Amino acid sequence: MISVSSTFDPDCRACPRLAGFLDQVKTDYPGYHARPVEPFGAADARLLIVGLAPGMHGANATGRPFTGDYAGILLYETLYEYGFSTSPQSLSRDDGLELIGCRITNAVKCLPPQNKPVGAEINTCNAYLSNELAALPEGALVLALGSIAHNAVVKALGLRQRAFPFSHNRLHELNDGLRLLDSYHCSRYNTQTRRLTPEMFHAVFARARELVEDI
Repeated sequence: MISVSSTFDPDCRACPRLAGFLDQVKTDYPGYHARPVEPFGAADARLLIVGLAPGMHGANATGRPFTGDYAGILLYETLYEYGFSTSPQSLSRDDGLELIGCRITNAVKCLPPQNKPVGAEINTCNAYLSNELAALPEGALVLALGSIAHNAVVKALGLRQRAFPFSHNRLHELNDGLRLLDSYHCSRYNTQTRRLTPEMFHAVFARARELVEDI
């Protein structure tokens, strides 16, 4: 059972399928992190970026969100360009990179098989996300990467999904002054098919920069 005050548990095994899968991955790749991946960034962040889940050879390997996989290349380059990171590249947990006024988390903290968590796993991990959102300062901005992350944020706040439909670069005013900005996920598939271009992603972060400056 997840504590009502916890935002992360490195030993969480609340989802049997995910826990068993991580055990197998650790056997196959002994050098991998292969555990729940901790949110990364500033404790007093005004911008919280929410992804879907750790990637097999990315965060699941390195232990840092969006580090070691293709999706992280565009994300960290963009974070650096808009003043949210001290480096345009995230290479490992001990590379010295720091986020500025920003934190990155995932809707699901553990690697799922085929990168596809099931609904019950998203719902179980939603308690962590709910606590993370509750700890944000008033007026903070949440940036959801993809519709699953978007839906997880809406659920974590106890709001109706139908009232807040996902749409790229759309801003939603939520409760208690919290704001939600949507973006297509910076996955290899989305960028290679041009569903998401660097220009589109930069436009989202330019808007995010303006919004957090108002806090």
